[in-house]
Amino acid sequence: MDDDEHARALVDRARGGDDNAARELIRQLYPLVAKIVRGYQPRRTAEEDLAQMIFVKVFQNLAQYSGKVPISHWVSRIAVNTCRNQLMAEKARPELRHADLSEEQAAMRKLAARDLVEKLLAMLKPVERLVIDMLYLQERSVAEVQKLTGWTAATIKVRAFRARQKLRKQIGGLL
Repeated sequence: MDDDEHARALVDRARGGDDNAARELIRQLYPLVAKIVRGYQPRRTAEEDLAQMIFVKVFQNLAQYSGKVPISHWVSRIAVNTCRNQLMAEKARPELRHADLSEEQAAMRKLAARDLVEKLLAMLKPVERLVIDMLYLQERSVAEVQKLTGWTAATIKVRAFRARQKLRKQIGGLL
């Protein structure tokens, strides 16, 4: 039995109420979901909380899974959409962020580069950030992004181009 057949069998058992099958599905799919969640770096929602929200949606909608695509693709789509919705919700209700003055200077230096990237990405529109994240941080192909978002290849390329232009402009202003 290959991985896809095994996953379909687990889905069928989970639909029937088998808790062990549901646990096994989570165990197999968690690394994929965690990678997607980390790529979005939500500000106010912890990684574990967002992953849990995604799995709740997966199991609430498991009856809708047709089996035409691998379960990992279906779960990826739910994860991407949940993360996008979370980003839009955060943008609608911005949060003031204060530096943690109690951190040691060594830890601050280590986080400085990551902070810069986060700030630059935060200046982008959510869809631009999503495209940059998926293409460059998650190293997905245009075809994969197309499958996950439903956008055309041309739309993805245009959004990536515009996002890169904005990032270049922002970086140029910092130098």
